This record gives sequence, C-alpha cells and structure tokens, in this order.
Amino acid sequence: MSHPHPELSLPPALPDGALRVVALGGLGEVGRNMAVLEHAGRLLVIDCGVLFPEDHQPGVDLILPDFDHIADRLEDVEAIVLTHGHEDHIGAVPYLLRQRPDIPVVGSRLTLAFVEAKLKEHRLAPRTLVVSEGQVEQLGVFSCEFVAVNHSIPDALAVAVTTAAGTVLHTGDFKMDQLPLDGRITDLRAFARLGEQGVDLFMVDSTNAEVPGFVTPEVEIGPVLDEVFAASRKRIIVASFSSHVHRVQQVLDAAHAHGRRVALVGRSMIRNMGIAAELGYLHVPEGVLIDLKKVDSLRDDETVLMCTGSQGEPMAALSRMANGDHKVSVGPGDTVILASSLIPGNENAVFRIINGLTRLGARVVHGGNARVHVSGHASAGELLYCYNIVRPRNVMPVHGEYRHLVANAALAVRTGVPADRVVLAEDGVVVDLVDGVASVVGAVPCGYVYVDGSSVGEITDAELKDRRILGEEGFISVFAVVDSATGKVLAGPQILARGFAEDDSVFEDIRPDVVRALEDAITGGATDTHQLQQVMRRVVGRWVATRLRRRPMIVPVVVEA
Repeated sequence: MSHPHPELSLPPALPDGALRVVALGGLGEVGRNMAVLEHAGRLLVIDCGVLFPEDHQPGVDLILPDFDHIADRLEDVEAIVLTHGHEDHIGAVPYLLRQRPDIPVVGSRLTLAFVEAKLKEHRLAPRTLVVSEGQVEQLGVFSCEFVAVNHSIPDALAVAVTTAAGTVLHTGDFKMDQLPLDGRITDLRAFARLGEQGVDLFMVDSTNAEVPGFVTPEVEIGPVLDEVFAASRKRIIVASFSSHVHRVQQVLDAAHAHGRRVALVGRSMIRNMGIAAELGYLHVPEGVLIDLKKVDSLRDDETVLMCTGSQGEPMAALSRMANGDHKVSVGPGDTVILASSLIPGNENAVFRIINGLTRLGARVVHGGNARVHVSGHASAGELLYCYNIVRPRNVMPVHGEYRHLVANAALAVRTGVPADRVVLAEDGVVVDLVDGVASVVGAVPCGYVYVDGSSVGEITDAELKDRRILGEEGFISVFAVVDSATGKVLAGPQILARGFAEDDSVFEDIRPDVVRALEDAITGGATDTHQLQQVMRRVVGRWVATRLRRRPMIVPVVVEA
C-alpha cells in the first residue's frame, strides 16, 4: 500500500511562508494517528500512535505510521506534541525515538507519565516537556498553545499551532461532556478566542461525525453500573481500555458502595492505574484495591475484577477467560461488563468473546443491552457547535474512517464553510496552507509498517497474504527426484498436505499427471529445477482447485540426481 490516490504525484517544494500538513496515519482509519506540520524547513509532529491489527493481518502485533517521509529529516523535527495518552496517539513514540532519541516529547502530565512508562520498557529516556491548558510554548518556528478538551481519558489537550503561515487548531480526540467526572470541560471559550483571532486550518476529530445529537454525559454511566452491581450475586468482571481512568474510577466507586473489593488484571491495566493513582487522577477508596492473588480468599460476591480485552484482543485477559485458559475462571452466575464501545473492525472478535462467556454461563452486559459506556468523541451536534464557534477559514477532518471524514466535511459545509475550503485527505496526502487557502498538492508514499514480534517493518503485505492462505486454504508440499539426463522421475512425487479434511491418499490420482508433466518438461528442454518446480506447482494447483475447490499454498521441491 502506498497512498489511496495514485493519481497524485509527489508534492512540489513548499513555497516560502507556507505551511504543509502530511498525515502519516489516522485519516481513513481509527488509529495510527500522526500528523507532520512543516514550516520554514522545520517539522512538528502531532501524535504518534499505533493501529491494532484485524483478522486479515495474522501474526501482526501492531501497525505503525510510515516514518519514511521524515526518515532523512529527523534532525528537522522540533518536537513530538501528544494530545492525550491513548495508544492510538502515543503507542508508536518508542519506534520514532529509536531513530532519533533526543526529539523532545511534549504533552500533559498524565500523557507523559504513560509515555515514559512505555519508553522505559524500550530502554529509552526521553526529553520531555510537561504542558497544561492555557500554556504557550515556542517550539522552534511553531508557537503552540494548549487547550483543555474533554475525552475518555483525563488531561487531554487540543493544540493551536501558529506560524507565519497562519494558525492550525488540532482538536485531538475530544467531546463536549458538560458534566465530566473530573470537572474539566472542553474550553470552548479558548476555541472562541482563537476563532476571533483567526483559525486558518481546523483539524477536527471525525470519529462520531455520523452520530446525530450529543454524547451522553459520563455521569449517567454510574447509576447503570450501580444497578448491575446491585443485581449481581456472584463475581463481577469489568473489561475496559487499560487507560480509561474515568471508567475504572466508576467501577471502584460502585464496588466500594456494594462492599466489594477490586483486583486489577493485566500488566497495562496495573501499570496505568498505578500511574493515575500516584498522580491524583484516580481516587481509590481505602481498602478497595486488592492483589489478584488474594481474590480466591474472598467470596465471589465480594470481588470485582477489572481487566483488559474489551476489544476482543486474543492475548488480553478477557479473551483468555472466555477461552478457559486464564487463571480466573468464569462460570454460571458471574457478570461480565464490557465497558467500552466497539472500535470498527473488532466486531467479530468481540462477539466471539460475548458468545464464549455466555456459553460459560455468565451474564454479559455490553453497550448493546445497557448504557455501560459512552463515547469519548464528539457527535454531530457538538461538531456543529465547534464549527460555529471557531468559524475556521479551512477545515481538514481527521481521525476516522473515510465515511467519518466525509460526514465531518458535510457538517463543516452546513455551518457555512465553503466546500472548496474543506479538504478531504487520507494518509500520505499532502495539504499546503498558502496565503490562507488550504489545498491538496500531492501525496507521499505512506504504507502500513507492521510490528511482528521483534521485527519492525520487515513483514510485507505479500507475506501477510501468504499467512492468510496458510490459515484459510492450507498447505501442500510436493517432492520429486529427477534424472535430468534420462528425463525420468526417479522418486516421488511425494505429496503432503496440511489443513485439509481429506486424507493424503486423495492425491494418489494426481501423481501420474505430475510424473508425466515433469518428464514432458525435461524432454522439452527444461533442465532448471526452478522451472520443474513451477511445472509441479501448476499441475497440482489446477487439480486441487478443480477437485477440492481450494487454493492452498504449494511448495514444490525438485532434486536432481
């Protein structure tokens, strides 16, 4: 994959005094968020996150933004500015810092605490700058003002970047909850002030642009959790993102009210909540938190387990519980709460877990049957408010699948932004702000970079295709020994199959055809073993496709005697 617009050529040189924006992830997908701003020969990175793999990417652990566009310009990067502490915005920071460890990392106190813990695991010691709302920092040629926004994690920030080319306001992920748990609302007064001063490019979170109205306030989750806790007679298991401090707070409060103790399950959950509690973002009622090892000493109706795995991640705690291979067993009468919304692409994995837990006898409470989660992203009504408050000169929807970007663009137009001033871009598309007008000027290669175990960027799409074939269609090896002098097959062909319902004896019918094809090829002058292997591959492949209706991976081996 390069970029979704092959009709676009590489961009021209950036005009003097202009500003360039290139998204290296997050446009056309929910995740992998990373935008690079360029002005006067210097670069500013906003967010650097990961995308989680889907079923058609077997074996992949994470997907990173493609850093190639800036790989030979890392010395020009003034800083990495992080809007908040979710993995899809900070997860790729270690991989970028491996290439230049001294890039300053800028963000709020909680965001940087999460990043520093992650970087410690990668043995990296970053240069960090803690900022808070209302603060203005000069990062080289970029003047950055930070604005409080409300999201599903504390301490989220929007950033207004001002250069000689104009002002870009990047919302990060945000919503407009008027009754937030921490009392920290999206600062629309700052948005209005920036709008009065002039926002030349408004980069706006698009995730919920298709959803009408307004997001339900977080405070409405508390009473629902209270009802579920009151009705539960045995163990309660709550699955959420490991960084969702607000949801964990509500679970701790509900557990305290109902006389239950809470154990955190999963390394990332324990690490992040420890950080949040230490910094004062999570308030733990006295005596509520216990170690997982002590759970067995309590009655089932006295315990709550707070774990990861709400998106169906195969190695997360909840998936393993549903499969019966976790030290925590789920049984009849237990209640499992999935306290998160579905990330697009994860639906099948989540439904598998729900079915597995239900089969074990658990009651599963999720967003489809109870209000146990609200989104952290602004719905259409909130976005309309923002457009009317900011009155931007140009709009660039960000953070979302293409349908979300289109829906967000339509909202901007409805509020009076001229259609030709709304830029629909995807990953790799280059947008220049010149004399107050934003427009697409080209595209740069911007593919998926796969993390697979310890390898980064070594797995290609072709290799993933091979993995899918192996997983879905099976594998056949064909071995033969030939005498190139006489043109005779001396041994074989031996055919072994894996992933087939049929016994290997089914291939007896094709062996004579393979022998005949090899001898004909040798007689016809084919002496190279590679040519003979391709002959075997074609004969076996045609037969399997016709007879067994399969297209397996075929590995032919020809040895000359």
